[in-house]
Amino acid sequence: MKMVLAIAAGGACGAVARHYVAAQVTHWMGSGFPWGILAANVVGSFLMGVLIESMALAWSPAQELRAFLVVGCLGAFTTFSTFAMDTVLLYERGQILGTALYIGGSVGLAVLALVSGMQLMRMVLA
Repeated sequence: MKMVLAIAAGGACGAVARHYVAAQVTHWMGSGFPWGILAANVVGSFLMGVLIESMALAWSPAQELRAFLVVGCLGAFTTFSTFAMDTVLLYERGQILGTALYIGGSVGLAVLALVSGMQLMRMVLA
């Protein structure tokens, strides 16, 4: 139960942080392009790299703290950081084709799924 609470608390922090970062960057850059979410994705991916590598090499936090930071905070701040980490892990394992399929599938299928969901609701609700 402590693990679930740690993830939930981290998720709340990450979601609020994403909201404020995205809003502030959008305020600075304008709303013609999703600069705010792009910034959250890049910052989140950088922080995921910092956390994962520091926990692998120099820092061994409790499992609950690890889950709070990585799954909760960064998972809610940007799931893109997890995508980036999984991509690098596949690549570092030498799974080049798998890496390419994962990138193409994640981006392409996610966009296709979003458009499909929108089209379904347009048909059902129109």
